[in-house]
Amino acid sequence: MVAVIEDDESYRVAVQRLLKSAGFSVQSFASAEDFLSSGRQHETGCLISDIRMLGMSGLDLQAKLNADHCPIPTIFITAHGEEDMRLQAMRGGAVKFMVKPFDGAILLESVRVALEAED
Repeated sequence: MVAVIEDDESYRVAVQRLLKSAGFSVQSFASAEDFLSSGRQHETGCLISDIRMLGMSGLDLQAKLNADHCPIPTIFITAHGEEDMRLQAMRGGAVKFMVKPFDGAILLESVRVALEAED
């Protein structure tokens, strides 16, 4: 399953539709806290997360999952492509860091690569 965590509903819905149209099983969440409370971490093969969200940020979520020994290949999408954020994300194990607006084909290929790495 691919989990999408994005507080902007229009982006969340667009990413979910794109992934479903490519045949992926998708679950979306409006916040990192919603994702954590869902209990779906261990069945998530790839995580697509915004970085800046109300409450827990995407980077905070990545750090929590790593600390909980539940690393999930993560693709970050953000409107704020600062280099320090990108470096922190990649050091934490992110597979891709994409700045909005992004190319849907690149996102789909990144998801495929992340899921294959899990197999």
